[in-house]
Amino acid sequence: MTESLSRGAGIAVVGAAGKTGAAVVAALEGLADVRRVVHTARRSGDFAVDLETGAGLADALSGCRGVYFIAPNVHPDEPALLRNALSAAAAAGVEHFVYHSVAWPYTPAMPHHVDKARCEDMLRTFGGLRWTILQPCAYAENFASVLDGTATEVDVPYSPDAAFSFVALADVATVAARVLMEGPDIHHGATYELGGPEALTVRELCDRAAGLVSVKQVSVDEWMSRHGRDLTDDGRARLSAMFEFYDRHGFTAGNAVFESLLGRPPR
Repeated sequence: MTESLSRGAGIAVVGAAGKTGAAVVAALEGLADVRRVVHTARRSGDFAVDLETGAGLADALSGCRGVYFIAPNVHPDEPALLRNALSAAAAAGVEHFVYHSVAWPYTPAMPHHVDKARCEDMLRTFGGLRWTILQPCAYAENFASVLDGTATEVDVPYSPDAAFSFVALADVATVAARVLMEGPDIHHGATYELGGPEALTVRELCDRAAGLVSVKQVSVDEWMSRHGRDLTDDGRARLSAMFEFYDRHGFTAGNAVFESLLGRPPR
């Protein structure tokens, strides 16, 4: 990272309680005064907000020069949440708004990706804020039990031979921290696709990380019965559409920009 990372305080991470938000907060540690903006405060210093109404956002973003915005996963109306955050950020005089999007945002077969495309368009046309967009591919950490060697079997609701450009969450967080600390003078108007170093199938990922892991494809309904019981009907429908897309097309993305921002190949 460059010397410009020594800039001052005041970065708000909206969605700090999730795995992505926690990783970005960790990457910013020692570089900035970070505000954890969450739905429910669980520790001293958290700023609790209601993204759906905007309640609490004005206080949470007041005095911050940068914002990193992560929406709840497969939310039924992410653009409405972003609109509230953008309005609060503009009113607070935020210098730089960084939006956590996804690779391939405009993919009609995946409704929650399309919502992120709508969010990107809103950010570009909102006015009054300088912005950057990050578009990471699928996290390798989605298979955490494989990476830590505790898995003996893995079931996925799409072809285990579909190709993905898996990325390490810590690398995505490192890029987020760099963009936030270097600020809009360097990164305003940029959209960065963040894909992993190679196309790997889930089967290959399991073989490489742990070996001797049984990988099988199950139906979307079976997967939902095990892992999606807490989701809303809308959330299940959005994930089901994504799994069907993965089954046909996989999910790959480029890594040249990622490598340039990291200063090394992504993991």
